[in-house]
Amino acid sequence: MGMDNDFGLDHEEIIKTIESAEVLTFRFVVVGERLLFDTRSSEIDPPLVKLVPRARSVEDRFRALKQLRPRFKLPEKISAIWWPKSIESMVSNGVWGAIVDRVDRAGFSQAAEECGAVLEELRASERKELRNALTGEGYQSLWER
Repeated sequence: MGMDNDFGLDHEEIIKTIESAEVLTFRFVVVGERLLFDTRSSEIDPPLVKLVPRARSVEDRFRALKQLRPRFKLPEKISAIWWPKSIESMVSNGVWGAIVDRVDRAGFSQAAEECGAVLEELRASERKELRNALTGEGYQSLWER
């Protein structure tokens, strides 16, 4: 069984959320960080696409967002999307493209181009975690305690 069985994921629904939500986070299986997508923008602040540490609580997430985006008031909610598949499948299913498009549509082509670096970071993090799982780095089996 590969990492990409479908888990009844509704890609269209996820893409709709990307197109409509104000702020959203993606959680992954292998990658510990979250992908934060803050679609809000002003003349000086482009939309934000960034890997962020996992938050301990909702309050924590809002506090971190306030630090990252001091000129915006807090959103009413942060939508969370669970992506139980590989990072590559985000690309092949058009989910990543929807994020980049929304940044681009906001009029920030530079920021849209910079999304590529975030994708590379995600891929690298996934590779590292998978390698650690294989070599046992940072993982302990139950009987080793």
